[in-house]
Amino acid sequence: MVPTPPQLTMLPAEMRLRPDVTPFLPSDSAAPPAHPSQRMQLHDGDTLRLAAGVVTRAFNGRTHTMYAFNGQYPGPLLEVTRGAVVIVVFTNTLTDSSTIHWHGIRLDNPFDGVPDVTQPAVAPGGSFTYRVRFPDAGIYWYHPHVREDVQQELGLYGNLLVRPSGPSRPSRPSEFNREEILLLDDLLIGDSGPIPLGRESPTHALMGRFGNLLLVNGAPDYHLTVRRGEVVRFYLTDASNTRTWNLSFAGARMKVVASDAGPFERAAWVSSVVIGPAERYVVDVRFDTTGSSAFLNRVQGLDHLYGRFFTEVDTLGTVAVSAQTVSPDLGARFATIRSDTATLREVEPLRRYIARPPNQALILTLETHDLPFVTQRLMMLDSIYFAPVEWSGTMPMMNWASTARQVRWILRDPATGRENSAVDWRFKRGSFVKIRLVNERRAFHGMQHPIHLHGQRFLVLAVNGVPQNNLVWKDTVLVPAGSVVDILLDASNPGHWMLHCHIAEHLSAGMMTHFTVE
Repeated sequence: MVPTPPQLTMLPAEMRLRPDVTPFLPSDSAAPPAHPSQRMQLHDGDTLRLAAGVVTRAFNGRTHTMYAFNGQYPGPLLEVTRGAVVIVVFTNTLTDSSTIHWHGIRLDNPFDGVPDVTQPAVAPGGSFTYRVRFPDAGIYWYHPHVREDVQQELGLYGNLLVRPSGPSRPSRPSEFNREEILLLDDLLIGDSGPIPLGRESPTHALMGRFGNLLLVNGAPDYHLTVRRGEVVRFYLTDASNTRTWNLSFAGARMKVVASDAGPFERAAWVSSVVIGPAERYVVDVRFDTTGSSAFLNRVQGLDHLYGRFFTEVDTLGTVAVSAQTVSPDLGARFATIRSDTATLREVEPLRRYIARPPNQALILTLETHDLPFVTQRLMMLDSIYFAPVEWSGTMPMMNWASTARQVRWILRDPATGRENSAVDWRFKRGSFVKIRLVNERRAFHGMQHPIHLHGQRFLVLAVNGVPQNNLVWKDTVLVPAGSVVDILLDASNPGHWMLHCHIAEHLSAGMMTHFTVE
């Protein structure tokens, strides 16, 4: 049974719903216990061996079979320098096919890790050799591109930190005292363990699989000890199947400095940072007050039956601030908002595209059939209002019971009427393409979609017609329900690439297409 949040009211007919698929969870009593992630520093020309396999993890006093890269949760943290080329020999020891996708990396197309597009899926017991080049500094991650709703949920993911290169790189950054790399995830756990996944088809196809056990770097209850006045740079990655987070540190001042593929034009003070599936943000936080600062996810839930909002505050961890004063004290530098001259110089000529009409557009919508009667009726009632962001799983039983056999999420080209894999966009290398993403308000269930473009980068030019005045290179953008987002694609990397929603269940329910940079 899917756990039901205590704030919700559920009808008896909802509580009887079940997904019409074979339940699946891995089982291997001989699997070794997983170990915490280790940092691996790689240099140009190095060879890394990564194996996907089964491990055991203990949650809530019970031991469960999960997946892991190299037996680690998350997978190894890979650190490289911009411009390096690394050989990765991937071995698949799972009972299902798999691949590795190097999320956000503008690498050579044959190594992008998309089955039947850039490579064959790696069969159980098979291997594949990737040649991964790293042209851009920043925080990235890697994960499978076969049944992400299963393999990513069970633990197959890891972070990639690409350092700047060149003789001008300082030996120690002067903006912060230390750095922390945090990979966020959630697991859906019932009374007897993880809620089973669907063997033939994904469950949770309507809203995606929201978990109830929140993890930082693969474990609950993150802890960090700092000195008073210390400035910490946090690299944040959302590896969850579905969840969008609203993150803050209680009592600490925070500014956002970078996102997916590079720095913002200017750092900016923020009270919290919203991060959707597959997005990354880099924030600097100064801890001035001795004591404890809670790492919080503060969101708003919605009881759809009664139209009632309620606050949800989850403590992901704590930062203990000692009385010892940090040295050096970077407070004065932290208090200064600085611009990134390289980003300013690069994006300034591209502002002219804000006023131009889009070259292409996609409508984000869905179609359903054969849903249970109670689901149809309650969802029709729910269509009176859609929250721009669905923060948590407040339709647990209806969502669990919906499968990709009943739900088809759609990317539609309004110019041709083509949908999903039938869309055939072709762009010339070196061109800039303005794409309008329209999240249809009249859909059966409007929901946010984190849209990811493989192998390229883009700028978010405008949201609902409002120009963005602080640009940053991205590869994933969160498009709220009912919203219109204009992006400018830098079509610089040749090959045949994917564009898709990064809610794993939406992707597995068809929400993907392809484009070619010639």
